[in-house]
Amino acid sequence: MNTLHVKQGDTVILRTGKYKDKFSKPGVRKTGKIVGVSPKEGKVIVEGINKVKKHVKPRRQGELGGIVEAEAPIYACKVQLVCPKCDKPTRVGHAFKEVKGETKKVRICRKCDAELS
Repeated sequence: MNTLHVKQGDTVILRTGKYKDKFSKPGVRKTGKIVGVSPKEGKVIVEGINKVKKHVKPRRQGELGGIVEAEAPIYACKVQLVCPKCDKPTRVGHAFKEVKGETKKVRICRKCDAELS
């Protein structure tokens, strides 16, 4: 079983590649929300990042074909989670929390110890 440090719905920044600093001010990196996760391949799809153009044929009569823009997957090792509380890129830590008599494993921010959803 392959596991990733990010989940669907997390906000992440790009650490490497052409989206790191090229299109924004120096020191400011592109952020986006994770739309899809593929743990088997170790890839994620980030909203608005790594857009590619696909040539689509019409499948049914009356349907239009053409060129469609879509987000392509990127490796999960190239993204880093952004903590919603301190708004900084952080590593993911784990802690055990007592909830209604049960011990539950939760993800935490390594910088401010806030619980990540």
